[in-house]
Amino acid sequence: MDAQSQWTGLDAGRLERIGEHLERNYIGPGKIAGCQVSVARHGHLAYFKSFGSMDLERGKPTRDDTIYRIYSMTKPITSVALMTLYERGYFQLNDPVSRYVPSWKNHRVWVSGEGEAMQTEAPHRPITFRDVLSHTAGLTYGGGLPGVGIQHPIDNVYRRLKIRSFDAPDTMDGFMEKLSQVPLRYQPGTAWMYSLATDVCGALVEIISGKPFAQYLQDEIFEPLGMKDTAFQVAPDKVDRFAANYQRGPDKTLKLIDDPATSAFTREPGFKSGGGGLTGTSADYLRFCEMLRRGGELDGHRILGPRTIALMHMNHLPGGRQLTDLALGGFSETAYDGVGFGLGFASTLGEVEAGGLGAGDYYWGGAASTIFWVDPKEDLCLVFMTQLMPSGTFNFRGQLKNIIYSAIID
Repeated sequence: MDAQSQWTGLDAGRLERIGEHLERNYIGPGKIAGCQVSVARHGHLAYFKSFGSMDLERGKPTRDDTIYRIYSMTKPITSVALMTLYERGYFQLNDPVSRYVPSWKNHRVWVSGEGEAMQTEAPHRPITFRDVLSHTAGLTYGGGLPGVGIQHPIDNVYRRLKIRSFDAPDTMDGFMEKLSQVPLRYQPGTAWMYSLATDVCGALVEIISGKPFAQYLQDEIFEPLGMKDTAFQVAPDKVDRFAANYQRGPDKTLKLIDDPATSAFTREPGFKSGGGGLTGTSADYLRFCEMLRRGGELDGHRILGPRTIALMHMNHLPGGRQLTDLALGGFSETAYDGVGFGLGFASTLGEVEAGGLGAGDYYWGGAASTIFWVDPKEDLCLVFMTQLMPSGTFNFRGQLKNIIYSAIID
């Protein structure tokens, strides 16, 4: 056994199957341009490799310090930021959001119809902090999910009010005020739907702390953890490290959909999206995961207490049920069978039900097929980066799990 295997309890030879799998099934056939995989266990890096290209048009191979659009992998970071305020006593999980946003007392719940014929009713209870952290608030994405479009009559209300519109970016207060005018898709706490709820969490961070959301993340998470390349904007001196973003066309070839040289991510956004606005590197995100694995602390910097981290990856779905029972809508960053949801993370409730290894792990992904997970039982973290829209085209998480967990030898 080599030294690395002794430190990590992972068979280094078996981990090489990761590269063989990705090259054979994805890089070689041109299904993705390139990717990057980081695996750590017991606090030691067991595997880190870059594959393929970060920019096919410019012939640039994937760099170890490539910057990626992490999209919805922003959500766990935002959720952690909000929970730092929970630890400071600003709210309890069952407190109504209207405590800080009074207009949210005016919410109605959709019953039937659309447009002027839409019927609504009063909510049975207010939307709580737990609801927005766990996507059980009754919000939707307003028809803004990749490849999905309008799904429900209330999505048209989001469009009419230009919520999260690039043409008219909202302030955090304005965003929350607009959301108070949209009927909820369902009664709070009775279902789960992937939604703008984590953008709400970001707005709450700004409203409660009195500090701009981006600055709060920088001061409370990125700087303490040494996440030096994670930001809402790719700085001019870092654009040469920024990956291109692709989509598979009808003929299965890759089509460039966001050129790094002209990307909106190279400009400061008008609205700092807590649900999907960040860019960053594998190294940065692995440091975030290591903080989670270690119970909220890394290199002497404590972000959250260990009991708060444990609370976040418990299943908070009503009645302890799984997403199969409660999920509405046609898109999210996870499968539903055997999966619960906590305060910012999905979690594997059982290996048999989920059809895969890693019971008790918690995780999320991004729209460009990025993924991460933290497994407390196995003391393991993984970060996978690529740039292929939308996510869900390939089951990278399940395939990588098969390989990595088969390499555990202690």
